[in-house]
Amino acid sequence: MAFYGQAVGLKTHIWANNTRSIMLLAGFPVLLVVILYGLQLVLMGFGVIPNSGGTLGDDMALAGSMLGWTVPTALVVAAIWFAISYFGSQAMIDAMTGAKKVERKDEPELYNLLENLSISRGMRTPTLRIIERQELNAYASGLHEGRYSVTVTRGLMGALDRDEMEAVLAHELTHVINKDVRTMVIASIFAGIISVMAELVFRSLFFSRGGRGGNNKNAGPLILIGIAIAVIGFVLAAVIRMMLSRTREYVADAGAAELTKNPDAMISALRKVSGQSKLEAPDELRGMFLDNQEKSAGLSGLFATHPPIEKRIDALVRFAGGRDLPPMARQAAPSTSVPPTY
Repeated sequence: MAFYGQAVGLKTHIWANNTRSIMLLAGFPVLLVVILYGLQLVLMGFGVIPNSGGTLGDDMALAGSMLGWTVPTALVVAAIWFAISYFGSQAMIDAMTGAKKVERKDEPELYNLLENLSISRGMRTPTLRIIERQELNAYASGLHEGRYSVTVTRGLMGALDRDEMEAVLAHELTHVINKDVRTMVIASIFAGIISVMAELVFRSLFFSRGGRGGNNKNAGPLILIGIAIAVIGFVLAAVIRMMLSRTREYVADAGAAELTKNPDAMISALRKVSGQSKLEAPDELRGMFLDNQEKSAGLSGLFATHPPIEKRIDALVRFAGGRDLPPMARQAAPSTSVPPTY
């Protein structure tokens, strides 16, 4: 099926997204250093760490020289965090979302849908998980073969018919096939490292009994410059994480249409999900969801983790030949069919 890019094809989009992901993730260590430098300036301004006693330039140079030992320390801590997160990522995600693993005997129809899609691509069936919430959402997680999972909410299962559910499962399975689910998990881990580092430092500032700069005449400028650098780093880290998710949703929609040969079902599922997807979870996880529109406003969607559903549907209509039924037709549909029991 020629979808989403008649000239270059789906594989080219996947390659471009993966290349962009590698480049963006490579920037996280750089951001870590930048943010650490900014925080050191703030600490120096508050008198938590010693200053040079000289000019503002001397203080900034001293903070730079401290990176010689603070960066290796931060990288060691980050490596330990990454190792813990790598091996315990699924348990952490389950704890934060309330997802529970289910077997075929628990949800046979849903399990069979996922298994059939996996068999069609010659891959091992991911673990199936369910969140006992009425919000309409889903996500894929995992870092390598044998640990991939596809999770859906109970609300989604009740709201979608068989074809729509199959389309959503195909969407999430595409994230697994393209390996971008692994990229998103790693990006979330890195973002978590930066967030935790910032929180610990700022908490220490709040409870600090330092002399708020002591005799450092450069305290004010140091604090302002440090905060500015740190904020820029935090914003860039957030943008990187969001960019990793945004373009991938189009490709995953494309994969769903290709796997099921039914773009109409994906369109219908997105229509039902729209406005009903709010699922409480940390920001680092929301980028993995089927939909997350909480931060779609402002700065032309710069801080949105997902493209608007309208744009996703438009892509399915334009490039997959899908049909977007008018509102009256969609409202009439439930009266003529009974939602499946999974």
